[in-house]
Amino acid sequence: MRIDAHQHFWSYDPLKHQWISDGMDVLKKDFGPEDLFAHLQANGIDGTVAVQVDETEAETGYLLELAAKHDFIKSVVGWTDLRTEDAEENIIRHKQSSKLAGFRCIMQGAEDTDYLKNNVFTENIKLLHRYDLSYDLLVYQNQMESLVRFVDKLPDNRLILDHIGKPDIKNKEIKLWKQHLKELAAHPGVYCKLSGMITEADHSSWTYEELIPYLETAAEYFGVDRICFGSDWPVCLLAGTYDTVVGVMNRFAGQLSPQEREKLFGLNTLNFYKL
Repeated sequence: MRIDAHQHFWSYDPLKHQWISDGMDVLKKDFGPEDLFAHLQANGIDGTVAVQVDETEAETGYLLELAAKHDFIKSVVGWTDLRTEDAEENIIRHKQSSKLAGFRCIMQGAEDTDYLKNNVFTENIKLLHRYDLSYDLLVYQNQMESLVRFVDKLPDNRLILDHIGKPDIKNKEIKLWKQHLKELAAHPGVYCKLSGMITEADHSSWTYEELIPYLETAAEYFGVDRICFGSDWPVCLLAGTYDTVVGVMNRFAGQLSPQEREKLFGLNTLNFYKL
């Protein structure tokens, strides 16, 4: 089974989705399951993991409702406020859905004290292990050092790095990112999504050759058993189509054995999210 480990849905609201800024007009509309399904069929993708965008409890319910209606949505990474003392109540409530895989909070760009050095938040992430739920790690490249220290405190959790840690591909900055990625990959419970790369490059002029050092580094450090293909649709539309993203991954996977390609395109995602 071929699985897209990272995609989004939303009903566009300019107030709720203020992160969709000027110059991102292609994203200023609704994106639902019907809009994605044809792309999945065209590329032989059997299912997806729908990941939260909005930081509300309603967002989690919205995604779980979509997953209940569409079989190809295999699982949901939702949101709940993991910085509150009563977070466990919401974790238990959402856990009632069989399609809930785990949670994600928008840590990218946030001060360390908000998440990565927040003791309440850290303790609630530890709770996810008790309920057999995963957590998606979303940070910018300049937060990677703090992320490594954060993950040091979570030896029992299932964690997955979104968008290979958002390196600054556009400006070809790679040295510090490589150093911290290697440290992060030393944690056996951490996986890595090969996703979101074309939007970290120059949207109008990126090339495959610019992406390959980052792809090869992530694959080397995490190994073929802990890397997962993700499209980041529809955010990827800022720099390329769904077909474009799959094409990049197919080209990269050309150097892998058939068994290794199956892991990249689905088996690792199935294992990590316990689909």
